[in-house]
Formats: sequence, C-alpha cells, structure tokens
Amino acid sequence: MPKNNFKIAFFELEPWEKEYFLKNLKNCEMQFIGGHLNENNINKINDADAIGIFIYSAVNKKLLDKLPNLKLIVTLSTGFDHIDLKECRKRKITVCNVPHYGENTVAEHTFALILNLTRMIHKAYERTIRGDFSIEGLRGTDLQGKTLGVIGAGSIGQHVIRIARGFEMEVVAYDKFKNPKLAKMLGFRYVNLDHLLKNSDIITLHVPYSKKTHHLIDKKAISKMKKGALVINTARGGIVETSALLQGLQSGRIGGAGLDVLEEECFIREEKQILSRHFLKECDLKTVLQNHILLKQDNVIITPHNAFNSWEALHRILDTTILSINSFLKKKPVNVVK
Repeated sequence: MPKNNFKIAFFELEPWEKEYFLKNLKNCEMQFIGGHLNENNINKINDADAIGIFIYSAVNKKLLDKLPNLKLIVTLSTGFDHIDLKECRKRKITVCNVPHYGENTVAEHTFALILNLTRMIHKAYERTIRGDFSIEGLRGTDLQGKTLGVIGAGSIGQHVIRIARGFEMEVVAYDKFKNPKLAKMLGFRYVNLDHLLKNSDIITLHVPYSKKTHHLIDKKAISKMKKGALVINTARGGIVETSALLQGLQSGRIGGAGLDVLEEECFIREEKQILSRHFLKECDLKTVLQNHILLKQDNVIITPHNAFNSWEALHRILDTTILSINSFLKKKPVNVVK
C-alpha cells in the first residue's frame, strides 16, 4: 500500500466530516476544498490521485482533462449521475458510491410517525407542556394484530417489515419484484395493490419517485382504502396526490397521515443535500412547510424531510467512503459503480 503519497482532494464537506477523515483515513495526503469542484478551483488539485465529492460537483470531460493523475472518484452519495461514467471508464478511473446508509434510519422514523399517530404522542406532549395532564381525547390504538401495508419491499421496506413483526402486526407488501424466500423468512405476504389498499390499517410508502409512481396514491387509490386507515410517507412527496390526501383526511376515509415529505418540496435527489449550504440557497423548506394546508389538520404529523438524519446514518456515509478508498489502495475495490 502506498505510504502518504496517495493524494485525495475532498469537496463539499462540513467541518466535522473533515475532522472525521483526518482522524480515520490513513496513508493518504488529504486536501480539503470548501465549495464544490468546478473550473475555478480545479487548478488547486492538478496532481490529485483521487477526489471525494458530493452531488453538486459535476465531473465532466472538461474537468477530467485537468486531472491527469486521477485514478479514483468517491462520491459521498448514493446517486452518481453527476459523474460522466463513460468518460471515467475510458480513462480507467474507478468510481465508487455509497449504495446504502439509511435503511434502518428511515424505517425507525417511519415507526416514530406511526406511534405518534396511534398513541397521540404529539397531542399529549402539546397538552402537558401547557400544564394540562388530562387524558381525555388521548385514547390510542394498539399495533398488535393490525395489518401494515408496505408499498415497496426494498431495503427500507424490509426494515419496516422486521420492526412491524416485532410489534406482532400482520404485514402485506406490494412490490413489482417478488422474493418468496424473503417473504417466508420475514413473515409477510405479497399482494396486489388493490388488496393492500382495501385491507391495510396502516399504509407506508417506500418506493422511489418516478413517472410510474407519481401520484400512486391518488383519489382513486384512497377511495379503495379501509375507512380510517393511516398513510405514512417517508419516500417522496410526489408519490401522494396532496389534494386527494387532504380530501381523504377531511372526509374521514383516511384516519391520519404521517409525512416526512411533501409534494411541493424542491427537487431532492439525495437526502444529504438538505444539509448542504448550497441546497439552503436553492430551496426554503421552512416556507414550504409554513404555507402547507396539511399543517392545519389535527390528524396529520409533518416532519421536515428528516427521516434520514441520524448521526449513525451520516457516519455510515463517511465509513463507507473510507472503506472504498482503503479497498482501492489494496487493489480490491468495493462499492464500484458499474
């Protein structure tokens, strides 16, 4: 392994992330640039063997031409569409990402929303801080024996299912890719979407946003739901049609909603970008939330796209990046983008 001569330049890091790399990444000469990689600062890293970036650093042919020694790109994100992979392959530059980091984190937040709704924790808290310790109107419902409908049984959905089974819930799941062995192991059933909508006491969304999932939960879908069902969305706001959700809540068809995402949010590619100063300049989530009519609904809990945001999840991003760098130096690369 090279000793202190592998040069890596990091961009877009917070101060604590810089300190973490300095403490935990050995055998590298590290350089830290505050902003994102661009034509104005690339001359500072001409001799870099590697770069560590986030989604605001667009790596294209023009920039790559100015990095003749580049052998490795690590992006501190799951997405990698800001990197010209075709050009990197031509130059035999290895590109690594962070394929997973927040599955259990988002799943735990999902159940935080569920438990808040079913046990009215938010209402009880608001009451007690005013010095009112009465329990009138705070009678909740058990999760044991209830049916949880999981739309999207991927990595996050599977964590949700494991937690649900711990509460002794019945679980049904809708996913276009079925894994019978997984279903048997975790104790859930695959069903079609109509069956899930009609039979679930709680419906939780864990699918990516796309043209196919846009307004997956619309007026028609809500009309099929079990009366009083709860809807949880920690995925993407556009999966739920806001006007239909509001109508369902007001009519009583939907008993409550726990939302970490809203349809009117700015375009979010990567959860971690919410923590970026660059993102704060582009998008004011506070204004989105303040103007949102759903905030005024008594049976709705909204959190500010915060499901991913735990210290452990953010450290996993850094640890995965360090692993990718060290594995590359050992000539056994991992987390390579294909």
